[in-house]
Amino acid sequence: MKYTATKHADKKTTKSKNIKTRVIPGYHLSMGIVITMLSVIVLIPLASVLVYSLKISPAEFFALIMKENVRNAFITSIVSSFIAAVINVIFGLIVAWTLVKYEFPGKWLLDGLIELPFALPTAVAGITLSKLYSDSGFFGRGLSKLGINVAYTQTGIVVALVFVGLPFVIRSVQPILEKMDGEYEEAAHMLGATPSKTFFKVILPELKPALLTGFGLAFARGIGEYGSVIYISGNSAKNRTQVVSYVIMQKLSYIDYASATAIALVMLIISFLLLLFVNIVQVRQSQRTNLL
Repeated sequence: MKYTATKHADKKTTKSKNIKTRVIPGYHLSMGIVITMLSVIVLIPLASVLVYSLKISPAEFFALIMKENVRNAFITSIVSSFIAAVINVIFGLIVAWTLVKYEFPGKWLLDGLIELPFALPTAVAGITLSKLYSDSGFFGRGLSKLGINVAYTQTGIVVALVFVGLPFVIRSVQPILEKMDGEYEEAAHMLGATPSKTFFKVILPELKPALLTGFGLAFARGIGEYGSVIYISGNSAKNRTQVVSYVIMQKLSYIDYASATAIALVMLIISFLLLLFVNIVQVRQSQRTNLL
């Protein structure tokens, strides 16, 4: 009798643990709000891009995309975003490692400043960077003496995209470093591994999914960036410093909505593929973590 009573009590306790406490009651109401908000804010605007882009024929669509200025804008945006994302992965890892592994005065301030590109209006960042890196600017003056021009070149675009994309990598890597057990490093050291071998064979594989996630987010942000690059790029079709977002704004200023939405559709597809890549990386990392 005592065993039976204890067994029933354990079952009751287990059942009570499995019951989820809902702070906001009403599944149907909550789901209705979620679907409505997603439809109004995300799905309908994205669907409108597809609808407007279908107003031109497939032949006109491909002719528009293959125009020299549009093609060059896509190449400039993609290549500059890729280079900036690679730079962000390298320096983002260094910054995240420093913030997690070391204690120093003003650490909290530096950690807070990382969020600045998120909060700062991108137009303000663009104006500031173009001023700093112009031939008469604080950084540009010295670089121009070395024969390096940054402002109004593709290099300036990369600088602006590094500025806006760096926080994505840092915030993706930082939580993984904080949760990483130091026993792995100690075990590798005890087995005679050098610091470099420990990093590349033990630490880097654990950080790879987070680095790929940060890379994908920074890359996607860079392709669609407008405010921070519009001033420092120069927007010259001859020098190939026009980005895709600027070409879209040009089409809108000419009241050519069909062409603008057609170009925006290509950007939407690229961004969707990048975010799909990020989600696949995160799902595989989650499965890998559950297996360990």
